Amino acid sequence: MLQTNRLLRPPEPRFSASRLKELAPGIALCLAVTLVSIGLQYLEESAFEHPYIEALVIAILLGMAIRTFWSPSPVWRSGIAFSAKQLLEVAVMLLGASISFAAIVASGPVLLAAVVATVVLTIAASYAISRLLGLGERISILIACGNAICGNSAIAAVAPVIGANSDDVASSISFTAILGVLMVLGLPLLIPLLGLGAGQYGILAGLTVYAVPQVLAATVPAGLAATQIGTLVKLVRVLMLGPVVVALSLLAPSLGATAEAGGARRFDPFRLVPWFIVGFLVLAAFRSLGLVPDVAVGPITRTAGILTVISMAALGLGVDVRVIGRVGGRVTAAVTLSLALLLLVSLGLIHLLRLG
Repeated sequence: MLQTNRLLRPPEPRFSASRLKELAPGIALCLAVTLVSIGLQYLEESAFEHPYIEALVIAILLGMAIRTFWSPSPVWRSGIAFSAKQLLEVAVMLLGASISFAAIVASGPVLLAAVVATVVLTIAASYAISRLLGLGERISILIACGNAICGNSAIAAVAPVIGANSDDVASSISFTAILGVLMVLGLPLLIPLLGLGAGQYGILAGLTVYAVPQVLAATVPAGLAATQIGTLVKLVRVLMLGPVVVALSLLAPSLGATAEAGGARRFDPFRLVPWFIVGFLVLAAFRSLGLVPDVAVGPITRTAGILTVISMAALGLGVDVRVIGRVGGRVTAAVTLSLALLLLVSLGLIHLLRLG
């Protein structure tokens, strides 16, 4: 009788009033951490003109600091988990509105080939390095994509696709963020050491520095031409995130997901690609066809950025620092070696293809 009543009972709305009440405390906490992080980035920009540590990184570190001294009770956990997963998926979907396939074509075949080659080679080699150092599949993919594409943003976008847990995300973002800052400070030293021209250095910065604001900071010492070229190359490199995320969504079922005990996995074409990847592709297509107006791209991108920061705050609040401590040395080695490899690949392609 109980089973019959359960079957006859209408399903509860996905976002009923009780569900929203359950999620509210955790979401509010993540939002508070986000506001503090954005405020700290604003102060950083006021002092240095460019943010060396973005709000995304500040949020996850601040969340981890809070988690170290306070363990969230069940009242907070639902909202934190929702912010870490569902809000991040929405953010990834919204990023599609900023992607125009025409921008890829307009960058030129040689430069496009260089960017694609750099991303593909770096992902493959970085993954191999991480696995050789004994890291798991998921964190190896996060490190590889972070180094090859756009650092923390790539890690945040790839994490929900491959089912990475908060410890893996926090570990990869924390160490990648540190090296990202060191890259901004140290990359200009290569100009006199390697005799790089403004064009060559701009391409090198665009191929190796993680975030767009960091590319601006790294290229300012080389002049306006280097800044313009570096920003263009970086934007084309960021566009590679879409194809990589789609490819990983197709490979996700093979990343250690196990079938139910005693039975084989049943093929389900509707679950092959996650819903937010489908949304990403639809928005990218709309943008390419001119159905997403230019005036809407800015607000959509900013919304995606804010949702990503909220998700990173949530991930930080769910991180066990002791886990990061256990893998810290191997993650640091993997990120450092991957970054060194990215520099070598980029320099090799610049000279081989006579770029810049």
